[in-house]
Amino acid sequence: MLTGLRRRLLGANHSGHRGGLEILHWIGPGLLVTVGFIDPGNWATNMAAGSTYGYGLLWVVTLSTVMLVILQHNVAHLGIVTGECLAESCARHLPRAVLRPVLASAYLACVATMMAEVLGGGIALQMLLGLDVRVGSALVAAASAALLLTNSYGKVERWIIGFVSLIGVSFLAEIAMVRVDWASAAVGWVVPAMPSGSAAIVVSVLGAVVMPHNLFLHSEVIQSQHFEGKGDAVIRERLGHEFVDTLLSMGIGWAINSAMVILAASTFFSAGVRVDDLAQAAATLEPMLGLAARHIFALALLLAGLASSVTAGMAAVTVSAGIAGEPYDIHDRHSSLGVVGAFLGALVAIMFVGDPFEGLVWSQALLSLQLPVTVFVQIWLTSSPRVMGAYANGTALKAVLVLIALIVTVLNAVLLAGA
Repeated sequence: MLTGLRRRLLGANHSGHRGGLEILHWIGPGLLVTVGFIDPGNWATNMAAGSTYGYGLLWVVTLSTVMLVILQHNVAHLGIVTGECLAESCARHLPRAVLRPVLASAYLACVATMMAEVLGGGIALQMLLGLDVRVGSALVAAASAALLLTNSYGKVERWIIGFVSLIGVSFLAEIAMVRVDWASAAVGWVVPAMPSGSAAIVVSVLGAVVMPHNLFLHSEVIQSQHFEGKGDAVIRERLGHEFVDTLLSMGIGWAINSAMVILAASTFFSAGVRVDDLAQAAATLEPMLGLAARHIFALALLLAGLASSVTAGMAAVTVSAGIAGEPYDIHDRHSSLGVVGAFLGALVAIMFVGDPFEGLVWSQALLSLQLPVTVFVQIWLTSSPRVMGAYANGTALKAVLVLIALIVTVLNAVLLAGA
């Protein structure tokens, strides 16, 4: 009965076979984005931030989450109002000379994301089975690609998301089990500071939270429900529900990200130990999980890598289909080539990574470098009455969005100036 009810609720707003995306309706668009909050790249950047700078970079988590709520809700507007995802809207409205570079850079961002997810899974297999990181990464890539290409992700996604969520709850629960300097943490959450040498970590944390591929994917999931032809009342109601979904999901992500930084600060920074290995970071779970912490941490890392690499692959499909001017369909040649190309690109990049932990951190910095491109294009589209009609961004929202884009651009400039 429940399955039938879901089918009736979703089927009325869904047209055509969209292989791979149906499962996302079951977990909610906001929660889908939150899966990216606890992917291997986030684990690495949060551990690096907390162990190296203590509570001093918590403000980046706060700022990034606020920016993320605004950006994700804004791109969801695009999907709900127009019935087009961000990639499709780019293909329809951008000049050809602008379209290809924008979507090509977005696809490369998907590859960088994929590299972090697959590499994190490879590190997990090394911790569990002693496999070489590159061999483990290839196995994770093959498994994730198979789940996407066969459209069978739905058979395992509940277990993956459930287990990864359990680890997220463990990070939150452990806050009560370690000695936290809450006064310093409170200051760190709201007072911006750039300690010497922190630019790369700041930009990496930003890129690990506000991910370009999630903007494309969120709009794809939202638009596939097709509310645009159901009248203003339905659209406005859906916009309100979507904001609640996004706000709640991003709030959960903020809490988990903050907990990781705080645990690293309390466990490692206070002892003068800088984390440069995810296996080392497993020690943060020992107060709750004891001697089994390393293996449980590694299993969660593996499942996080699988879950997030699948969603990164979906984003790559969305972008590659947009380049071809087509909708997402995993059985279409352009869509399937988009999946294969992203995984192969990620594996090639991993072959040149000397230090896996550094590779994870810098992959997130690369995401931040692409982010201004996606954000400025998104602002242009969602501010255009030709695209959005009466739902185009107002002056105040447009100003906030431009400010976000400028903040990201300035932080990237600081990183590049210090490189």
